[in-house]
This record gives sequence, C-alpha cells and structure tokens, in this order.
Amino acid sequence: MTAALPVAMPRIDSVFKPALLLMCGRTLAFAATFFIPVVVARVFDPAHFATYKQLFLIYSTVYLISQAGMASSLYYFLPMAPRDAGRYVANSLVFLAAAGLLGFGAVLLMRAQLAHWLSNAEVPRYIVWIGLYTLLSMLSATLEIVLISRGRYLWASASYAISDLARAVVAIVPVLLFHQLDLLLKGFVLVAFLRAAITLFYFHVEFRETFRLDRILLKNQVTYALPFALAIIVEILQASLPQYVVAYLSSPAAFAIFAVGCLSIPLVEFASSPACDVMMIRMQENLAAGRNQAVLEIWHDTTRKLALLFFPLVALVVVAAKDIILLLFTARYAASIPLFMVWSILILLSTLQVDGVLRVFAQTRFILALNLMRLAIIAGLMHWSLSKLGLIGPVLVIVLATVAFKVAALLRMRRLLEVRAVDLLPWRNLAALLGASAGAAVLAFAIRSQLDAPALALLIALTAIHASVYALLVWRFELLTSTERLAIAAWIRRTFGSVTRIATFRKG
Repeated sequence: MTAALPVAMPRIDSVFKPALLLMCGRTLAFAATFFIPVVVARVFDPAHFATYKQLFLIYSTVYLISQAGMASSLYYFLPMAPRDAGRYVANSLVFLAAAGLLGFGAVLLMRAQLAHWLSNAEVPRYIVWIGLYTLLSMLSATLEIVLISRGRYLWASASYAISDLARAVVAIVPVLLFHQLDLLLKGFVLVAFLRAAITLFYFHVEFRETFRLDRILLKNQVTYALPFALAIIVEILQASLPQYVVAYLSSPAAFAIFAVGCLSIPLVEFASSPACDVMMIRMQENLAAGRNQAVLEIWHDTTRKLALLFFPLVALVVVAAKDIILLLFTARYAASIPLFMVWSILILLSTLQVDGVLRVFAQTRFILALNLMRLAIIAGLMHWSLSKLGLIGPVLVIVLATVAFKVAALLRMRRLLEVRAVDLLPWRNLAALLGASAGAAVLAFAIRSQLDAPALALLIALTAIHASVYALLVWRFELLTSTERLAIAAWIRRTFGSVTRIATFRKG
C-alpha cells in the first residue's frame, strides 16, 4: 500500500510545516494545561469540581459567541489585503472590546439565572472573576490569528506555549497550596490582562499609523462575519446545550461524571486548530492565484496527516479508557469510562476539517444551516436520550449530530471542488491508517489483559506498545510519502549520530 497523493506539490509540503511549528508550541504546554481539571478534580469533591467546569462553560459560551466571527474573519481578509491589515485588525479589536464589555455586563446581570439553570448556588460567588476573564480574553483573541496570517509562525507558537504554561501555573499552584477556587480565577485574570497588554503593544508597533478604524472596511468585515457569526452562535449553543441540560436536570455530582466523560484531549485541539488555520491560508492564497486544483491537494494532505495522528490516538483511548480515567480522576469517576470511550469518536471526526474549507469558499450561510441542523438534532433528542439512556445518551446524540454535520459538509465540498466522491477524500490512505491503528490496538489490548501493574505503569506500557506497533505498520506498508520517509530517516540518523557522539565524548 502506498500513499495515494499527487506528485510534485511544492505548496502542499509547506502547509504542514507551519502547522507543525504551531503544534509544537501548543504541545509544550499540553501536559500542564491538561492537568488543570485533573488537579481540580482531585483536590475538590465532585460538587466543587462541577462548579469549576460550569464556570468555564459560562466563559466559553460568552467568549465564543461575543466574538461574532470578527476575530476569525481576519483569516479571510489579512491574506487577501495585506496593505489594509492594520485597519482590519483595529476594526476587529474595537468590536471585540465592545462585545466583551457587553458580555461582562450580561453575566453579572444574569448571575441568579445562571445559578438556576446550572442547579448550582455556588456559581454567583465567582461570576465577577469569570466575567472579567472573558472581557480581557476578548482583547487578545486576535493575537495568534494576526501572527499566523502574517506568516510569523514561530511567534504564534511561542505565544500559544507561554500563554498556556502561564495559565497552568496560576491554576495548579493556588489549588494545590491553598485549595481555593477563587485564586485560580484571579490568576487567569492576571494572565489575560498581560496578554491583552502585549497584544495592544504588538499591534501598535506592527501597524503604526495604519492601526486605526476604517468604516468602509468594517462594513465589509461585518458583511462577511455576520452569517459566520450566526453560525458560530448556533455552534456554541449546540456544543453547550448538552452540558446545560445535564446540569439543569441532574445534580452537580452527576454533572461532574458527565464532564469527565466528555474529557477533551488538548492534543486534538493543538493539532487540528493550527492545521486548519494554515490550510485555510494556503487555500486562500492558491485560489487568489488561480490554482484551484491545489486546494483539493491541500485538503487531501491535511486530512491524511491529521488521520496519521488521530486514528491511533482514538484506538489507544478506547483500549486504555479505564486506566486513563482511574489514573487521572480516581475511582470516584469510574462511571465516566463508557462515556469517555464513546466521546473519543469525535477525535476521529476531527480529522475532517470541513468547516475550514467552507469558510475559504465563503460558505458562511451554509455553515449556519449545518449548525442549525446539528442544534435541532441535539435539542430534539437530548432530554429523551438522558431520560432513556442515562448520561451516555447525550454523548451518543452529540456524536450523531457531528456525523450528520460532517457528511452534509462533505457533500457541499464535492460541489465546490467539482470532484467525484471517490476523489473527495484520500480514501485509500484513510482506510490503511485505520487498519494500522486497529491492528496496533488489538495487540495492545491482548497484552493489557495479561498485565497486572499499577495504572501509570500499565498506561505507559500500553502507549509504548501501541505506538511502536503502529509506527512499524505505517513504515512497513509505506503509508508515508517518500518525502516524509526521507525526512524521518534523516532525523533518526541525526539523532543517533548525536547520541553516539555524546557517548563517545563521555567515554573519552
């Protein structure tokens, strides 16, 4: 089996290199940020852990809705009109500041209602800090977007890494030392303030006299962003609705079980988000230059490389779900294990960054329609699934709605790219990677059943076995391109040579 990709694609090779650089920046902070909810869950009881999760549910809902697509619109406008970049950025920043103030006021006014919706009387106690954190975060929402759009991938990578590491420090240390949730929130506010100050300083230095409002360009941005903003609002509603429904219809302790079962692995976001960002920019550049065929090739390359990472990750999660949950969250959250296994299907679906392609083609109205469809599925089935199937019901409904979204988006992409269904995806590569992932998982599961070891040692062993077998299968059946194989071989030679030189030096 060989990787079925077109030959001679110079632009495609450059797509994943910037994405990989961005992924490295996010991965540096992966462990620390991942362990924030783990530490909170271990220090506090499930009810207090639920309060933490619900506060950041409020934050994510307000933060993402309030942006109204104005931050993301820069991915469209900056590559298209670099000379007007300062004006576009200033327009977005002023809009986001105003929206942040409105969001801050809204959560303060609705604190009692939010406590009622979430069935948690502790929420109002912390609402001022989560509102202030939302406002300050809005002011820096465009920082990495501008850096990526202007080709400063190293800076964006560093910004991601430093920001996430800072958040991890100010979250974990106060919780461990003082067991106080309000100190965690105050630390987040401090980091958000510093990010906002750095963002304003960078924009002033970068754009100088062009960093000012422009009403004409603002009108163009709003025209582009409004349908996308509506789509984002619907998307956030459908993403948040299950959590609000579970919180409203159950106890904080049950909500904590549900929240752990819906554990998001940061590596997925760290990989998919920058890959999608760079994919969109490269597609936009090629469309502007009239290289339409390159758009399909970029899509194939991005999808294949995300599958190379996500397929084995899902297989490992399914095999080691029990060990992961018990190790991280203790036996108090054992009921979350089946939820987590089903939830991992969403990692598979993250391979298909279909919304990024639709945004490149300015299909914002269609994205809105898809999100309305997804919201209708979730709203229509959520209460029924919870009452009939328990906590796993809402997870199944979310997976079903996401599958429907991806399939409908792929059908529209087929029309936009004017290709046959057989050419829409790198089917052969995806099937081969899925087979390699499943094969490695079967062997890891068989070995796991024979091992009796502490959870951490068992998880390390399973990960090593699964990764080694998967890498061997990928290499043996030539599931990498020739360029990728040469690059890996060169890296191995350099690494082995460095180790040999160090060993020789020490012996000498």
